[in-house]
Amino acid sequence: MNEKKIKEFLLLTFSTLLIAVGIYFFKFPNNFTFGGVTGLAVLVAKTGLINASDFTFIINMVLLLMGFLVFGRKFGIKTTYTSILLSLSLSLLERIYPMKMPFTNEPMLELCFAIALPALGSAILFNIGASSGGTDIIAMVLKKYTNVNIGKGLLLSDLLITAAGCFVFDIKTGLFSFLGLTIKSFMVDGVIESINLCKYFNVVCNKPEPICDYIVHELNRSATVCEAKGAFTGKHKYIIFTVMGRHEAVLLRTFIRQIDPDAFILISSTSEIVGKGFHSI
Repeated sequence: MNEKKIKEFLLLTFSTLLIAVGIYFFKFPNNFTFGGVTGLAVLVAKTGLINASDFTFIINMVLLLMGFLVFGRKFGIKTTYTSILLSLSLSLLERIYPMKMPFTNEPMLELCFAIALPALGSAILFNIGASSGGTDIIAMVLKKYTNVNIGKGLLLSDLLITAAGCFVFDIKTGLFSFLGLTIKSFMVDGVIESINLCKYFNVVCNKPEPICDYIVHELNRSATVCEAKGAFTGKHKYIIFTVMGRHEAVLLRTFIRQIDPDAFILISSTSEIVGKGFHSI
């Protein structure tokens, strides 16, 4: 197993356990019903027939089996691993540390952790091409066999499960769940963008060689150089295009200001970089 595979395995494990901690310690005890299978598990647990952790385990295993029956060997190994790990972690926590009541009497504080931890874990998973299973598997099956708008379908199911919390528990719990559903939908995208945030450079200069040499040999990145002409001065110029991580961007900006104080530097933030050295297509 090479270094890249080991890093990916550790990220899969860490992010899945992060989701499990957020769900078990903060979502289940407060009866927050937002979010797919685990939201439904909170409702089912109210009947007293089965606890939320074991219900999540059973449903996730059924959905995994469905995934293998529909997609065969092409079904994602990453999703299989994370779904099994999440289900086992929740069931194990139920037996090691039973939660009879929330940690605190501050539901807003608990809601913050119930949203933040799973959202961060989910964002890491999505960013490396995985998911925690659950309703994502239903989405994959629907996408294969129907023309249903999957995004709207999953949103509708989440809304129905969340709304049911108002009747099964109380209005206060239901409203907290609606708030959690709304914030989570924005937070996952925000975390993914933050993880992938890079700096895009347009450097207008007279001598591109020293700057490109620093980019290639010191920062281990590449760049594209184009010839240009100043509109005001009419002088011959060069434009260097390159993309850097946040730490590399600081180093490059400092270097350019030292070696060529007259260079014009345009720096913008971007989270969608596809190509060698960044995300594959």
